[in-house]
Amino acid sequence: MQKVELLSPAGTLEKLKIAIDFGADAVYGGVSHFSLRIRSGKEFSMDEFAEGIEYAHSRGKKVYATLNGFPFNSQLNLLKKHILAMADLGPDAFIVATPGVLKLCHDLVPHMPLHLSTQANVMNVLDAKVYCDMGATRIITAREISLRDLVEIKKELPDLELEVFVHGSMCFAYSGRCLISTLQSGRVPNRGSCANDCRFPYEMYAANPETGTLFRLEEEEGVGTYIMNSKDLNLASHLKEILDSGAVDSIKVEGRTKTAYYAAVTAKAYRMAIDDYYNGINDVEKYQYELQSLQNRGYTDAYLISRPFEKHDTQSLDFTMQLGTHQVSGVVNEEGTHFLCKYKTLPNDELEIVAPLNSVIEIVDNEIGTTYERDGRVYMKLKQLLAQNKKVWDEVHSGNINPITLPTKLPPYTFLRIPATADMGTYPKV
Repeated sequence: MQKVELLSPAGTLEKLKIAIDFGADAVYGGVSHFSLRIRSGKEFSMDEFAEGIEYAHSRGKKVYATLNGFPFNSQLNLLKKHILAMADLGPDAFIVATPGVLKLCHDLVPHMPLHLSTQANVMNVLDAKVYCDMGATRIITAREISLRDLVEIKKELPDLELEVFVHGSMCFAYSGRCLISTLQSGRVPNRGSCANDCRFPYEMYAANPETGTLFRLEEEEGVGTYIMNSKDLNLASHLKEILDSGAVDSIKVEGRTKTAYYAAVTAKAYRMAIDDYYNGINDVEKYQYELQSLQNRGYTDAYLISRPFEKHDTQSLDFTMQLGTHQVSGVVNEEGTHFLCKYKTLPNDELEIVAPLNSVIEIVDNEIGTTYERDGRVYMKLKQLLAQNKKVWDEVHSGNINPITLPTKLPPYTFLRIPATADMGTYPKV
């Protein structure tokens, strides 16, 4: 049985490497404004994207290039050049959102597999067949689709690959087709520059059009005003049900603009869940332990399992973002010998080691510190904060640029974390 693919976001070259090292089978990302994430697209130069593809391919992994923006007529010549330039880098597929761009890619680079973006809103067999006939090899279905409808599409089109989102930010708009920030700030979501206006708190007003009277409605204390703020998707608890259907070829994590820690933890959690499934195991508590450590807007299982009208818990009305259960306190360098501090760290603090799956962490007790196991997890305590420049610190804080020596070598990009507390606020973007 071929395992379902785990597809993770790659907003930067570093995040690409982290997602792959922590368990992703494939990653997706883009260069320039033809991607729906302009900010992450700016993080990649063509050379860096080529390096990322080489890194992935050397490890037997895949890279899908995003061309899922909605271009204007004035951009079409530039788009053609961009398609050819991206194809020369050797990605494993293009992700596109419109029929015109799909056909253009098919004409210019007929050898390139084409994945249809969720922005195309495919919900049924008829639409899936149209895009399949046009050359799409995979459909990234609408986020509002049900598992039952996925099964029907797979029955009708067994050779068409189906991909579904299982984790990440959800949109107030239909599958991300939003105009809110276009109207309010001129930043166009469907061109990759969403301002996240749906995440803001709003005050409610009533107006009398005859008199021009306007007055603010007083909100009830304790009832939030984040009226368009969707909770984050989290389907880890339903993965067995999804894979039992036999309809899904790839599960996808949203988040090219999320942190490196997010890229690592989501890849690790869903990697564990997928591998466990094929071994007859379903340890939901284990997967959720990792995912609950992330910042989130509250979690929902959204619409794949339940229809939108069957539930009313998908909006986070009281806050825009909350801390997860853990705080990132350090990130290990590529050499695995030192870490950069991301939160206040003192000697003898207990730091949990978050490394890629199946990593072997040496248990040591030396002059620098100790590593030890407890309840199936590995922890570290530093006896001294010895910097790479040999200076010993009494404490280190986020922003300290002096790499701190580890008591034993750890895998590159390993994270160190501690339990979050209410007074921590928002942790730095790692």
